[in-house]
Amino acid sequence: MSLVRLLQLASPALPVGAYSYSQGLESAIHAGIVIDEASTWCWIADLLEWNQGRFEMPLLASFLAAWRNDEDAAGLNELFLASRETAELLAETRQMGYSMARLLGELDDFPADRLARLAALDQPSFPAAWSCAAVAWNIDDTAALTAYLWSWCENQVMAALKAVPLGQAAGQRLLQALGGGIPAIVERALALNSADFSNFAPGFAIACSQHETQYSRLFRS
Repeated sequence: MSLVRLLQLASPALPVGAYSYSQGLESAIHAGIVIDEASTWCWIADLLEWNQGRFEMPLLASFLAAWRNDEDAAGLNELFLASRETAELLAETRQMGYSMARLLGELDDFPADRLARLAALDQPSFPAAWSCAAVAWNIDDTAALTAYLWSWCENQVMAALKAVPLGQAAGQRLLQALGGGIPAIVERALALNSADFSNFAPGFAIACSQHETQYSRLFRS
């Protein structure tokens, strides 16, 4: 059942609203930075390597360990919320975290003790709520990080298909290329010391900031 639950967590049907966010990609398209398949790959691959791989994934692994070992996850949640560079990014993870926590509460067999620990967090971020479910469903760390990254890549590619725009075959080529790098990123994230966590990507932060005043938008970030 762990595999079935993992597929459920990684599914685009997970009702957390991920499809409504582009995380700065729409702003990069508007600025002419992302204009075709090659530049789309470059943008997403860089975020995968530098933002996801060196900060969000190591932090997700820390969340998994905290939930599994009954340690305090509040500090990790506060760290992730503080790392969101713009109001849109902060609102995104709060909304998705709220939706994820609400969903878990509506599932008949989700452990009550896990829900109680998650509810104790002040405004749980999406990684906090998602990792809580992964631990409750006995999903191992490597599989969890791989699925989380795949879901993130898929959402970015789907945003690109709508806004660049790109064709379906281009989307599959992008997912194939991006997916090929996921195992190495996961392996490094699991071994990364907390002192080496870094989400330093100023171009990404600027794009996200510019999106907040962009005159015409399809996405919420």
